[in-house]
Amino acid sequence: MSIKIFGIPGSRADRSLWAIEETGIEYEHIKTNFGEDSKSSDFLSVNPNGRIPALVDNDLQLFESMAINLYLAKHYAPNLYPTNPKDEALTHQWSVWAISEIEPLQMQIVIQKFFIPTEKQDQAVVDSATKSLTRPLSVLDQSLEGREHLIDDHFQIADLNVASVMLLLRAVKVDLTEFKNVSQWLDRCHSRPALKKAQSL
Repeated sequence: MSIKIFGIPGSRADRSLWAIEETGIEYEHIKTNFGEDSKSSDFLSVNPNGRIPALVDNDLQLFESMAINLYLAKHYAPNLYPTNPKDEALTHQWSVWAISEIEPLQMQIVIQKFFIPTEKQDQAVVDSATKSLTRPLSVLDQSLEGREHLIDDHFQIADLNVASVMLLLRAVKVDLTEFKNVSQWLDRCHSRPALKKAQSL
C-alpha cells in the first residue's frame, strides 16, 4: 500500500484522517502521537518539523494538514474538489482562514482548559479569546446565510477543512447560539460517517 497517514485521533491529524476517509481509498494508518513518536528519527525523515499529521504517497512526503487535505481531495476525490479556478481560490481562502482566524484563538482556550492544571488556569485568557472569536464567527455565519455549504451546493473540502479545525472549538464548548448558521452547518459536517470512522481509528 503506497499511501500512509501518520497521526492519531484527537489531534490535528483528525483533519487528514477525516479527509482520507472521505476519499474512500485504501491507506495505511500509522499511529504516531505528538510526543515521543513524532520526534523519532524515522518520523523526522517524513516530517522534519516533528509534528502530525504527515502523508506519504509513493515518492511524495507532505506535511501540514491543509496541504494534505487539498492534495487528497484534488487527486483522489474529485467530488470534494472545486471544478473551476474561482471556487478553487475560495477553497484555499477558507482553508487558510480557518487556521489563521479560528485556530490561534481556540488554541488559547484549549491550552487553558486541557493543558494547564485547574488551579492555574487563567479565565481572563479564555474570556478574551472567546470574545475575539466573535468577529471571525460572524464572518463565517454571514457567509453561510441562505446556504448549506461554503462553496457550491454540496459538501466539499473547504467545508471539511474549516469544520475540522472547529472540532476543538466544540470540544471546549464555545457557545455558538449567536451563530445559528455556523452551528447548523457544523452539525451537518460533524455528523458525516467519514469523520466518525476517522475518530474511532
